[in-house]
Amino acid sequence: MLQVRQGVGGLRGTGRKFPSQDTDILSWQRRYSMGEESEAKGKVARLAEAVLGDPILTDWQRRLGLELRVGAVFNQTVSYEAIRNFSNGIGDINPLYRDEQYAKGTRYEALIASPAWTASVFPHWILQGLPGIHADHSASDWEFLKPIYVNDRITPKSYFVGYDVKTSRFAGKTAFEYQRFEYWNQRGELVSRGHCLLVRYERQTARGRSDEGKGKYDYIEVPHPWIEEQLTKVDEDVLSEEIRGSTVRYWEDVNVGDKLKPVVKGPLGMTDIVAFCVGAGPVQLAAHGVQLRLYKEHPAWAFRDPITHAWEPVYGVHYSVAAARAVGARYAYDVGIQRHCWLVNLLTNWMGDEGWLKSCNAEYRRFVYLSDAVWFSGQVTRKYIDEDGEHCVDIETHGVNQRGEDTIPGQATVILPSREKGTWPVEKRLPLKDQRGTGKGVYF
Repeated sequence: MLQVRQGVGGLRGTGRKFPSQDTDILSWQRRYSMGEESEAKGKVARLAEAVLGDPILTDWQRRLGLELRVGAVFNQTVSYEAIRNFSNGIGDINPLYRDEQYAKGTRYEALIASPAWTASVFPHWILQGLPGIHADHSASDWEFLKPIYVNDRITPKSYFVGYDVKTSRFAGKTAFEYQRFEYWNQRGELVSRGHCLLVRYERQTARGRSDEGKGKYDYIEVPHPWIEEQLTKVDEDVLSEEIRGSTVRYWEDVNVGDKLKPVVKGPLGMTDIVAFCVGAGPVQLAAHGVQLRLYKEHPAWAFRDPITHAWEPVYGVHYSVAAARAVGARYAYDVGIQRHCWLVNLLTNWMGDEGWLKSCNAEYRRFVYLSDAVWFSGQVTRKYIDEDGEHCVDIETHGVNQRGEDTIPGQATVILPSREKGTWPVEKRLPLKDQRGTGKGVYF
């Protein structure tokens, strides 16, 4: 149990005292934060709202088939700092994506980025059309075709390919929006691609259902009422992850039914969200006049925080409880692509430096709220040689929270080396030696 000695006095002007030597620091922190919690309780931000009716959908339909302008590109040049910050932002400690000397000793011969790094260029989707209608990124089917080297340059593309209108328990009338995403390197090679789903719904309808006690997730207690023994176990699980690294995992040594060593993320906190923004920046985040000028041009993109009175982006649903409640959520929640990157972390840990992640498809079924923890797991369901002669395994994946809910069911395919055939999937996908981390085609 973490303890601190009583200091002299307390917090000036608050009447609060520091904890005594035998006082549990976690209990003290909870008591100390009660003032802030009380102030925030019941506060709901005022976000732009609209009705998901036929007129707005008719106008939106005219966009079908269009290539969308990717305006809010975050990373584009694959610098060492961009690779490091992304790894930090998703909590990935794999040295292949962090340590230049380590990476030079692998088949790649230079530092590479996680396959998920392209999500830091843009997060698979473009927010387009339907102003005042909320959007939650809810699924992606994601393929990985080429490695991403330090000093590469990645250019994204996005297309609006379709939508359906359905009825959901959470928000009533809902539009399911489908987009296609692509990432190209400086040599004109397609590095990664896929399709994603955005769920678009009326903020006022989702919030109204919760206000009436009819919300889909009203049964959830937030923040989660952890006890210290549970938190200690979460920490132990987080620190017990295993990275296969340079120990080759051969296809012949894998069997159907094999389970992957879990990767655990959480409890999700504000710093985790900030770190992800530093590494991936899913939307444009800027300060003061830079951002205010943007909000004046696009009023539906922002709201004034009811507690601090600062202007905040709609993206604030991921760290502002008041904003999250305005869209019908119980509490501030994670970013969809952030959770998908955590899942990629599970798979790259397991496959080792010589494995190749071919695809990782997942649905983001529930919110992961601040204070939640998620246990990512997988199990091999199929082992086969594909039409290209590559040795593949299919893996069923899950991300289960502390309430036992599967927040991200998915399916992945990993290509492994074959001891008997002498095949190496990474080698097949490498560029020429003078293009490995040199910046050729970018700087010269």
